Amino acid sequence: MAPMTSPGPALLVRQLQYRDLDNLKQWQPEELEAGGDDDAAEAIVSWLDYQRRWYGPLKVMGWLPGPMPQGCTTFVAERQGRLVGLIQVSPFNRTRSTWRVEQVVINRQTLGHTTTSAGYIDIGSRLLRHCFEVVWEARTWMLEVDVNHKSALALYRFNGFQPLAQVTYWSLEPDQIVTLAEREPDLPNLLPITNADAQLLYQLDTASMPPLVRQVFDHQIQDFKVNVLATAKATADRIVNQIETVSAYVFEQQRKAAIAQFTLAISRDGKQPHEADLTVHPAYTWLYPELMTQMAKILRPFPAQSLRLTSFDYQPEREACFTQSQTHPESHALLMSRSVWHKVREARHLSLEGLQLSEMLTGLQPSGKPVPGRLTWSAEHWPPLMRPHLPESSPAALTSEGDH
Repeated sequence: MAPMTSPGPALLVRQLQYRDLDNLKQWQPEELEAGGDDDAAEAIVSWLDYQRRWYGPLKVMGWLPGPMPQGCTTFVAERQGRLVGLIQVSPFNRTRSTWRVEQVVINRQTLGHTTTSAGYIDIGSRLLRHCFEVVWEARTWMLEVDVNHKSALALYRFNGFQPLAQVTYWSLEPDQIVTLAEREPDLPNLLPITNADAQLLYQLDTASMPPLVRQVFDHQIQDFKVNVLATAKATADRIVNQIETVSAYVFEQQRKAAIAQFTLAISRDGKQPHEADLTVHPAYTWLYPELMTQMAKILRPFPAQSLRLTSFDYQPEREACFTQSQTHPESHALLMSRSVWHKVREARHLSLEGLQLSEMLTGLQPSGKPVPGRLTWSAEHWPPLMRPHLPESSPAALTSEGDH
């Protein structure tokens, strides 16, 4: 059932332009509604400052040929010349077959007499459906939403998104990191990740995912390779934001395969928590404590800060490993997906309604009287050697004798 909203002026959805940045500059975090996510409202203000500073260089980089980093595309909703909301989407893989909804934000001050929840669903639905229509290369859409954000869940369920998997964010406190760093990890074949290892990482990613999640992600080998521009971006994050990224994987000699890998984002100045993403083969879940110990030893020289871990709850053994390491769950999110099938518009000249089939198929018309399809059993039409032996009293036999 559609949300009940009061009639009002028409809503125009279009792509973000440079002139919109001055309008968005007036937005304040307390005026924004992001489905219950207060951090997203504050992040959008920081993003606006970033866009005003680097809008020109980012636009020029988008025109350059070759593989580019997966950047966000922003669409805004405008009513009577005033921006009322925006949506950010980005390609999830290199083939751009799956796109991700980063966030949907509206301005509460522009809703008028409409309630916040109804206005959020109304404007958010218009923004989502605009993305479904204009991003033709997207076959699947996905997003991640906190289970406690009721407005965001209602918006996405209203627009056809279905639950795909549960995501749990775990937190490891600084004192626990110090305790883990005191022991030596059992990782004999820990190797740094390079582009030459893309095939191994692709196989590990495929083995650790359920079939439905693997189909939605649609990862290919090139998704695990880093290009020059991505390397330059990582260098800029290290210099400007004091974020250093370390990644490694465990190589299994007998199977010649990668059985685990981690990517650790280190906050060098200690202003924000460290973040890590772990992927472990289902047959080697005992490597979780060993990988956390290895990351704790890497974090030892840096300022004390908590470590935020990401775990997809595909297997119960993973939760048991995190719980055993005294890691407590910080938040729970829901991974949702939606398929999009674009209807091909039929051209007018391809329509069969106005065609005169009798004129086009003249070559297939019969040239004479059709031959009957049933066989006749009259013996007079049979060759002598093929005539069947009939009783003398049968009409066919009498007719045959009369002919002779």
